[in-house]
Amino acid sequence: MSENSAAPTAESITTDLLKFINAEVSVSPEEVVADSDLLLSGAVDSLGVVRITQWMEDELGLEIDPTEVTLENFQTVQRMAAFCQRSGAAAKT
Repeated sequence: MSENSAAPTAESITTDLLKFINAEVSVSPEEVVADSDLLLSGAVDSLGVVRITQWMEDELGLEIDPTEVTLENFQTVQRMAAFCQRSGAAAKT
């Protein structure tokens, strides 16, 4: 995690998540984009969701309760970025 004191923007979270998901997590032959349906399309499997959650905790300084891992928060990268912002991503210094 960077030592920036400012919280990352939704755009920067989206960019970083897309890089991580496309390089490390996606099981789809298609490139994942910000509004790709990751869960219902099968682009990300259950292990992938766990890896994404861990990435968010490690890289963005979040503590994610398992009850927050829902379609509303994790269906697309856009929703994940919004969730991270609402949860106070990297607001820690």
